[in-house]
Formats: sequence, C-alpha cells, structure tokens
Amino acid sequence: MSQYQIAVSGAARGVSVEDGKEMAIAMGAAIAKAGHSLLTGATIGLPNYAAEGYKAAGGRMSVGLSPAASKVEHVMKYRLPTEAYDTILYTGLHYIGRDTLLITSADGVISIGGRLGTLHEFTIAMESETPIAFLQGAGGVSTEIEGLLELSKPLRNADAVMFGDNSEKLITQLTKFLDKENAKYKHIYKTK
Repeated sequence: MSQYQIAVSGAARGVSVEDGKEMAIAMGAAIAKAGHSLLTGATIGLPNYAAEGYKAAGGRMSVGLSPAASKVEHVMKYRLPTEAYDTILYTGLHYIGRDTLLITSADGVISIGGRLGTLHEFTIAMESETPIAFLQGAGGVSTEIEGLLELSKPLRNADAVMFGDNSEKLITQLTKFLDKENAKYKHIYKTK
C-alpha cells in the first residue's frame, strides 16, 4: 500500500461551506482510511472539516500550512484553527505563498467547492502538474472547472484532473493515478 501526502483545498467561507461540510468530513475520513497523510491550508471551512474528519477516522498525520508567521499570528490575526492538526507549519507567506507551498508539497490534491482561493490552488496544481481531483456537489468554483479546462486545451496531462461525487471512490481513483505515475518509485511511497 502506498502512502501519499494529499492536500484538501476548498472554501473557507460562503455557500459551498454549508453545502460541502459533510462531504469534506467524509473526504477527510476517506483519506485517513486510505492511509495517506493530510495537508490543508490550516484554515476554517471545508479544509478544517476535512481535517476534523481525518482525525476522527484515526488519520496518522494531519499537517496544516498556515499563512501566518507564528502561532500567535495564526490564532489572533488570521483567526484560524489549530485543534485538528498534528503539526502546523507557520510559513509567514500570507495566503498567496501558502497556497503555492501547500499544492507543491502535495502528491495530489482534493478540491471541494471553493471560491477565489480554491481557483488559485487549482491553477497552481495545473502549472506544477500536481494531480487534482474535484469532489463535486458542494457548488462553488468546482462546478466551473470543467468549463475552464475546455478553454485551456490542449492540456499537458488531462488524466491528472479527476471528478467524482463519492469521497471513497475519488480518493481511490487519485491513489491509483498516483500509484501509476510513481510506479518506479513505489519503494519510496510504501507504508511501513
């Protein structure tokens, strides 16, 4: 069994947070059950719900990448959570830099709902050739991605973008894609 670092991207606020809350919790649990580590932007909303679902399902390593430079700034200035994370990296990169570090640190990304920040993380994934899967059903930016992809053709690796409405099936699909892409490095990704 391979173990990857999976980032969860999604809205911190807005309609898709309410519509996607249970989906994000289920996705966090699916990532935990698949044996992967979880990365998020250490923010409120869907990423935090995914982290809570991950921890509740017994996930082994939940990492938050904060836009803040310190825990005090994370909590007091940005008003962001800490409870669902085994560790938080305080990047000091604000949201724009944090997004880049989050996506490029991940082996794959799950995106749920979202607004402008989620769109930013999607474009980073596309530019860095990081596989990304969209859990559909929460509305937001995720519903517009297929249209944006049509405008972007030809894509370098269209197979690296996946869509689905079931957490467990989508994380299985992403894992199979990552296993295939990393076949010659399976000894590096193998769990102990």
